Amino acid sequence: MTTKRVRMQVRGMTCDHCEGTVVKALQSAGASEATASFRREEATFTIKGDVDGDRFATAIKEVGYRPGSVEVLEAEAPRPTDGLRGGEEYDLAIIGSGSAAFAAAIKARDSGGRVVMVEESTLGGTCVNVGCVPSKALLRAAEVYYLAGNHSFAGIETNAGRVDLRALVEQKRDLVRTLRHEKYEEIVDAYDWEVLRGHAEFIDEKTLSVDGRAITANAYLIATGASPAVPPIEGLSEAGYLTSTTALELEQVPETLAIIGANAIGLELGQLFSRLGSRVTVIEIMPRIAPFEEPEISEALAEALRAGGMDIITGAQATKVDTGNGPKRLYVDAAGGRREVEVAHILVATGRRPNTAGLGLDKAGVDADKRGAVIVDETLRTSNPRVWAAGDVTPAPQFVYVAAHGGTLAAENALNGSQRRIDLSVVPRVTFTSPQVASVGLTEQQARDEGYEVKTAVLPASALSRAWVNQDMHALFKLVADAESDRLLGVHVLAESAGDVIYAAVIALKNGLTVAELVDTMAPYLTFAEGLRLAGQTFSRDVAKLSCCAG
Repeated sequence: MTTKRVRMQVRGMTCDHCEGTVVKALQSAGASEATASFRREEATFTIKGDVDGDRFATAIKEVGYRPGSVEVLEAEAPRPTDGLRGGEEYDLAIIGSGSAAFAAAIKARDSGGRVVMVEESTLGGTCVNVGCVPSKALLRAAEVYYLAGNHSFAGIETNAGRVDLRALVEQKRDLVRTLRHEKYEEIVDAYDWEVLRGHAEFIDEKTLSVDGRAITANAYLIATGASPAVPPIEGLSEAGYLTSTTALELEQVPETLAIIGANAIGLELGQLFSRLGSRVTVIEIMPRIAPFEEPEISEALAEALRAGGMDIITGAQATKVDTGNGPKRLYVDAAGGRREVEVAHILVATGRRPNTAGLGLDKAGVDADKRGAVIVDETLRTSNPRVWAAGDVTPAPQFVYVAAHGGTLAAENALNGSQRRIDLSVVPRVTFTSPQVASVGLTEQQARDEGYEVKTAVLPASALSRAWVNQDMHALFKLVADAESDRLLGVHVLAESAGDVIYAAVIALKNGLTVAELVDTMAPYLTFAEGLRLAGQTFSRDVAKLSCCAG
C-alpha cells in the first residue's frame, strides 16, 4: 500500500504543549511519524494512501487549531532502476569530489543509481586535502610545542626545542595522502561509481561536457566547493601573498606574518604560526575579532590570543602593500591613524568564493547570486529542474558537515522524487583556536531581531572547576533563551574543548529544550560540558554560592 509523507500548515500553536497536542490529534486520526513546529506553523506526518486526508484537518480543528494547505513531501516512488533512467547515460552526474559530492554519490548508489563523478583536480575536495584535516593536524602540533614551553604548573620543568617545519609539513602530507586513499579513493571502489578526470562545463540545459566528451544524466549535482577570496588591495598581487591553502605548505616558520581577516581561518592560522615562533599581526575590518560570535566571546578570545603574543588590530583596513627593495610593508588605516606593518609574509583570510567560473551555468539555465554562488531552493534544486547544488558552492554555511548533509539530501530528492527540505536552523560552528570557540543557534542580537523577548546568562571561567584545575581561566559560556517560553535559542562557548561541548547544545536546541530542562540533568563533574548546566542555573541563582559539584 502506498504511503505519503505530508506537510500541513497549522496555525494557532504557540508553545511546546501546543505541538504535543497537535501530534496526538494527528496520531488519533491515523497518522504516524507525526511532528509539529509552532515556530514554522506546520506539522509533518505519514499517512496511508487510502486514508481520507480530510480526517486530519478535522482532527486539528477539534483540538482548537487552524489547519491550512497540505503538501505531499514524499510518496513511494519508483527506484532509479525502474523508471528514472530513460535514455540518459547516468542517473546522477556530480561535478566535484568533496564531502557533498561523496555523500551524494553514496546515497545515489544506495538507491541503485548509475553515478558519474567529474573532478579536474585532486579527489577529495577541500576538507581532506587543504582544509580541515591538514590545518587541524598542524594546529595540534603547534599546541603541543607551545605547551612544552608555556604552562602554569609548579614543579614541572619543560622546554621547547627548535621547530623543523619541513618535517612537520611532510608528516601532514602523509596524513592527507593516507586519509584521501582510505576515505575517498577506496570508497569509490567500494560503491563502484565512475570517476572522470577533466573540466566539466554545461553546454546546454541537459548536457555536460567533460574535456570535450558530452555526457547526459537524468539529474546533475554541482558540488564544486569554494576557494580563498582575495580583496583588491593595492600592491598585494605584486608583493605576493599566502592563502589558507599555500600557508599550510610553508617549510620555514616566517619571522613575521600579517593576517588580513580575523574570522575562524585567520585566527586559527594566526595562532598556529604564533605558537611556532612567528610574530603575528592580525588585522580585522570589523570592530572585533570573530565578528559573528557573541561580543563577550570575541572579547575573551582576543584577551587569550593577546596573552599568547599575537598583535590584534580591529576596526582597521589594509589599504596598500609596498615591497620597495626590502621586506613587505603593509599599510593599515585604523582608528588611531595609519599604521605601517613590516612583515615577511601576508596571509589573506577574508572569506571564500564559490567555484562556479567556467561551469557554463548560463548555458544550463542555472542562476547564481552576485558572489557566484548557485541559488537553490529548500530542496537544493536550482532554477534548472534537472540540476541540484550542495555545499560551499551554494550560499549555505561553509562547513563540511553542512555540505555532506546537503549532498545526501540533494541526491535523495534528485533520484527518488522526494521533496526533503534542508534545515539550517541548528548548525554548529567551531573555531579551533586555543581556547576553542563553538556556537549553535541564535546570538542575542539575532534573537532580538527575530522578535523574541530575550533573556541571557553569561558564565565566567571562575565558575568552572575545570578551568581552575587547568590553571587556565580563558573560558566563558553564554546562553540565549526565550524569556516567555524558557526555550533555549542559542549556546555560545569559549573553552578548551568547546567543539566537543557544543554537540550537547546541538541536541538540546534540536529537541527544543528549555533552560529548566537543561538544568534538570546530571552533567559530569570536572568537564567543560558541565558549564552548560551551570550557565542555565545562573538564570535563577548565584552559582558562585554553590559548592564545586552541588546541584
